[in-house]
Amino acid sequence: MALTPVAQEEKSRRTLKPLRGLLPYLRTYKWLVAGAGFFLLLAAIATLILPIAVRRMIDHGFSEADSGFIASYFSMLVIVAAVLAVASAGRYYFVITLGERVVADLRRDVFTHVTRLSPAFFDQALSGEIVSRLTADATQIKSAVGATASTALRNTIMGLGAVAMMVVTSPTLSALVVVAIPVIVFPLVAFGRSVRKRARRAQDTLADATAFAGEQIAAVRVLQAFTNETVVAKRFAEAVEAAFEAARSSIFARSILTFVAIFATSASVVAVLWAGSHAVLNGTMTAGTLGQFLLYAVLGAGALGALSEVWGELAQAAGAAERMTELLAQKPAIAAPAQPLALPLPPRGSVSFRNVSFAYPSRPGRSALHDLSFDVAPGETVAIVGPSGAGKSTVFSLLLRYYDPDQGAVLIDGVDIRRADPQAVRERLAIVPQDVTVFAATAADNIAFGRPGATREQVEAAARAALAHDFIRALENGYDTQVGERGVTLSGGQRQRLAIARAILRDAPILLLDEATSALDAESETLVQEALEHLMRGRTTIVIAHRLATILKADRILVLEEGRIVEEGRHAELVARGGVYARLASLQFEAGADVFKGAAE
Repeated sequence: MALTPVAQEEKSRRTLKPLRGLLPYLRTYKWLVAGAGFFLLLAAIATLILPIAVRRMIDHGFSEADSGFIASYFSMLVIVAAVLAVASAGRYYFVITLGERVVADLRRDVFTHVTRLSPAFFDQALSGEIVSRLTADATQIKSAVGATASTALRNTIMGLGAVAMMVVTSPTLSALVVVAIPVIVFPLVAFGRSVRKRARRAQDTLADATAFAGEQIAAVRVLQAFTNETVVAKRFAEAVEAAFEAARSSIFARSILTFVAIFATSASVVAVLWAGSHAVLNGTMTAGTLGQFLLYAVLGAGALGALSEVWGELAQAAGAAERMTELLAQKPAIAAPAQPLALPLPPRGSVSFRNVSFAYPSRPGRSALHDLSFDVAPGETVAIVGPSGAGKSTVFSLLLRYYDPDQGAVLIDGVDIRRADPQAVRERLAIVPQDVTVFAATAADNIAFGRPGATREQVEAAARAALAHDFIRALENGYDTQVGERGVTLSGGQRQRLAIARAILRDAPILLLDEATSALDAESETLVQEALEHLMRGRTTIVIAHRLATILKADRILVLEEGRIVEEGRHAELVARGGVYARLASLQFEAGADVFKGAAE
């Protein structure tokens, strides 16, 4: 995902290991961590007892031919096995539960944080890659916090315990093992960094493939309409192949790491066995002591060998945690000030632009608005017209405080919205966009999105006002009908009326209409226009206008061109001037400018 320069700089100088970012989540569930630690320690102790029992049996049980002694030791071994089984089961429960809990919290926090990031972030970020981090990367972290971390911790305890018992059993043989430890540990450190880098690269390439697939699936109708299935499939295959190559590189590094570590541990065990066998032959060590030492050596070597394998898995998890924490590290460009100003109550609904200049962060060299100034009085309806790229939608984006102006100020009810809480500002606005967003939920839920917690009666009242009630009732399950992803089961006009009902339910003092009737047929447009007129009554309304019905009913029309107001007035006045507005009108409507003049007369 394209990160901001600040995030890139932070990434380049990061000093803490990414997995340390999970510590606050682990601290939240200390009882789960304590339970997992207890059972891990219990399992390690039970395992480390076994070699002692083997030594005593070899040195005493067989030599004395005491069947009772052997029976009692085997009974003890059964008890130790039972303790080991209980400890393993307890470890599994606590560790896996901890992994699920931590990842659930992490996913929740990352998603919550992402929803609060400014639109400038999403101008460059790919939604599919964000979803990949919430799914694939979170799954990798869950594996690390759960099974992988517990395996690493268990083998660490086992390795340290085995080494300690080896020293107690035979300091001389232990010296040989100490010499071998650097040979075993060095590959872990040397290859570990390479594994982590390769794992991160594999995850990034997979996220790219996921993002591409998500984008194409969301636009499958357009894809098929242009018969681009083969082209898209080829591009996705190339992306998947790149992800595979990156994953194979990571796997190769991990396999080399595993080979070196296991060979070194096995060779050290053989060397210890050779030296120990000579000690037994010389009578300086009993066979049972050698057996005990060898078992501890095998346990220690096995623990170190297993650590070499889980190291690669932890490196992958570190890469995943790095990608997740990158999202959490993103700072919203739009945030509430430390002491936000309260908007006046009751709301008046006035809007002012004061010498506003603005360029989108993704296009800093190209200004969308230039020294723009205008006022909208409470209850006034103002239409904004102009050619494509004139800056009409930018006015809405600044009003909603998706961005802050580079110069000048935007005021609502006399308050500079940069000094107010963005949520308080947006609560005073209701918008009906031209490109309607309909969620994969019920019709009722889509309308209630305008005011969470609204009653069914309020939802239905809003639907009636938007002339959506009849078609919703005709659906299979009425208001409880699932309308599909992006509202694919509805017509364009029906989706538009859902959006209008949503805005009606919001009941905000300032209404933003991005040509709210553009997707309706002539009959529905007339009826919905009547509903909108009722909704607009007593409210400040700003309309991005393209169609004659909206333009004629506006109190005032602002004509934008290249981010500046070039004309202002009512419809008849602007047509009579024969300027930009008259040219746009004559181009847009087949009847030409004379029809406008006739309508005005």
